[in-house]
Amino acid sequence: MIKLSSTAATRTNPSLLCSSWRTGVSVLCTAFLTSVCFAQGEPPRSIDVGSLPATVVDEVVVPVPTEVFGVLDKLGSPNWHEVLRPVKTESLGTRTQVALLLGVTIAEGFIAVEAQEPEAVKKIGRQVLSLSKAIGVQKSVISRTSSIIEAADKKDWQTIRLEFDGASKDVKQAMIELKDAELAQLVSLGGWLRGTEALTQVVGKNYSKDGAELLHQPAILDYFQRKLDTLNKHLKETGVVKKIARRLPELHTLIEPAGGVSPQKVEKIHSITAELVKTIFSQD
Repeated sequence: MIKLSSTAATRTNPSLLCSSWRTGVSVLCTAFLTSVCFAQGEPPRSIDVGSLPATVVDEVVVPVPTEVFGVLDKLGSPNWHEVLRPVKTESLGTRTQVALLLGVTIAEGFIAVEAQEPEAVKKIGRQVLSLSKAIGVQKSVISRTSSIIEAADKKDWQTIRLEFDGASKDVKQAMIELKDAELAQLVSLGGWLRGTEALTQVVGKNYSKDGAELLHQPAILDYFQRKLDTLNKHLKETGVVKKIARRLPELHTLIEPAGGVSPQKVEKIHSITAELVKTIFSQD
């Protein structure tokens, strides 16, 4: 949200929606860059996911989430309405939880765009502003959220994608300037988890090797594991972070095998990421 990532810095091979998924990101998030229109016509028999456009976050190659959406559309025109779900952020907890929620929410925004749901997009835009305010960086996204709401009324989906991308990057940059770089990493992680949850829902419903290949992204998990290992003690001991840290190695095992990601593994990845996203919404 998804933030989706590659298997290595030398290979641009997509991790939510929004999704990552970079959420600025990171989709599934998890950062989001540009929107590219895919040619109409019959889906190709094979898609080279290694050729997807990407950017680099530290040493990790992160494919553009809208390109990942395009691949999924080629593989079977997913029903994004079934993937989209309400995001409830009324009861906020710690700054740690808010940062993760922000990533999840931005990833959900990309799903809402794919579903072409203007009211959901506007609601998510307002939630992004609310979450940003809760961690003191609302000034960085006020204009972005206003633009998202205005573009949603016009059903200008490309502009909305760009504004969600910009909001994610602006929020994380503001966090870094406030000496909250570790929280910025959690925004990316939240987006990646929701993006991967959404991606596995789509791939699991209409399984194909090309679609499952989008989940083969050990590099992004290596990256997040390193970041979680180096968090300050206060953040590391937060309940939600501890739960996520315990499950990442299991996810790594599921997405890394050279034999590909089987339907059974797709289902298991979905189960774990869905559980972790649910944990993010619960209070510590």
